[in-house]
Amino acid sequence: MTHPHRPVRGRSPRTLVLACVTALAVATTGFAVAETRDGERAAAADGRQAFDFTEGNSALEVIYPRVGPAVRKHINQIAMDGTLVLRVSALMESSWFDATAPYHPTAVGIHSDLGRRPASEATQKNLNTAMLYSTYRVMQSLMPTYDAQWREMLTSVGLDPDDDSTDRTTPVGLGNAAGNAVVEKRENDGMNQLGNEGGQKYHQRPYSDYTGYKPVNTPYDIRNPSRWQPALVSTGNGIFTAQSFVTAQLGRAEPYSFADPEDLLVSKPRSSNHRNRAAYKRQADEVLRASANLTDEQKLKAEFFNDKLIFASGFMGEISDDLMEFIHSATASHIAGFDVMLASWYNKRKYDAPRPFTAIRYLYAGQKLRAWGGPGRGTVDDMPAEDWQSYLQVSDHPEYPSGSTAFCAAQAEVGKLVGGGDKTDIRYDVEKGGSYIEPGVTPAKDTSIRWTDWNEMVDDCARSRVWGGVHFKAATEASKGLGAKVGESSYRYVQSHIEGKQVGSMR
Repeated sequence: MTHPHRPVRGRSPRTLVLACVTALAVATTGFAVAETRDGERAAAADGRQAFDFTEGNSALEVIYPRVGPAVRKHINQIAMDGTLVLRVSALMESSWFDATAPYHPTAVGIHSDLGRRPASEATQKNLNTAMLYSTYRVMQSLMPTYDAQWREMLTSVGLDPDDDSTDRTTPVGLGNAAGNAVVEKRENDGMNQLGNEGGQKYHQRPYSDYTGYKPVNTPYDIRNPSRWQPALVSTGNGIFTAQSFVTAQLGRAEPYSFADPEDLLVSKPRSSNHRNRAAYKRQADEVLRASANLTDEQKLKAEFFNDKLIFASGFMGEISDDLMEFIHSATASHIAGFDVMLASWYNKRKYDAPRPFTAIRYLYAGQKLRAWGGPGRGTVDDMPAEDWQSYLQVSDHPEYPSGSTAFCAAQAEVGKLVGGGDKTDIRYDVEKGGSYIEPGVTPAKDTSIRWTDWNEMVDDCARSRVWGGVHFKAATEASKGLGAKVGESSYRYVQSHIEGKQVGSMR
């Protein structure tokens, strides 16, 4: 029986799949010991893990199983949203690109130009070694409190984390040099990773907003129904927290594949203006109807597209047995993820639009609603409008456009370009009662959801945000074009580095 919440990926040569998701989202344990073809063995200290350097994929077998759980824990302590997860993915995987570019006939790194190595050195073992060291250096910078885990990532496969050589004639040196270059280029790229932006000398707060954003509304008072309202959230322990706009500065960070997010503005969200009452009410009523008529399938799709680690780990192009091709696809996928979030956040800040819960409570204050009644409660007819909540927990940033939909569209565009068409094969299996919002209740039976077309997947991703009650339809529709545009620009950007046509750093 399949694991609840486990996406299943195909292995045929041209099958488009969810690539990193399985490893990042569900892998948490070691691997069985196995010998390489030439008899080499790299076993962990506990004797459980072995990695075949000559045939294995260090991303899927060593890196993701350690980075995924650590990122989930780390990000949940900071914010529920996926922007920081996407940053980790983009920086880590672009370091793989740079570390292995010298072994490719034409590729030139994104953050560095480390020269070219002889074709005879372009072995699987060298690629894997370079990837592991570049990951180590990047993760030391991004999540230094997990240093012991990053060290174990190397020692578990027989590598020395204290080897800081930058000798470009060796895979260790290339990995270290590539990782160091990513750190140098991105630690002060506008995301405030170090907490020092805005001249913050003391008590630095990593990733804090230094741009001065302040919401018009409070969790307790709707001062302007046309603007974003922070929600009051709780983990069920009696402590309630007012949301703040997570990484509000993201729109000022340095993108990879385009020059200026101002060139990627989406149309103004006119229906979110409460003075346009008919349109404002119409989109709120659409969310209410969805809330009152949720099916098991809609709930599961909403949960799938809402899981921020699955979401951020990327809908990769084809899984290739060629490690270099895998690296290039992964880099394109996650640069697209980072860049589309940057563009989305730029738009979110510009329009500062309200979430459905604000509009519904404003429009129907003092009235009773028909809607989803909470986990396991089904649909009720007597809910006070002030108590209405979305099926999904509302995210901590303005509503328009939908970052999740934009991400799906960007990943689909990369998938189409990598695979040469619209066809894909993505399956999501959930056991009876395997919902994380309604455990033991939803779904009523073992359920398998499958997408065989990228466009179909994007449409479901968009609809799921309305089903989940966290977006209006207009926000999801505006995001499709934005995502497709950034997906294409990211693919072309990485392709230019593969072909050696674009030399050096980001734009």
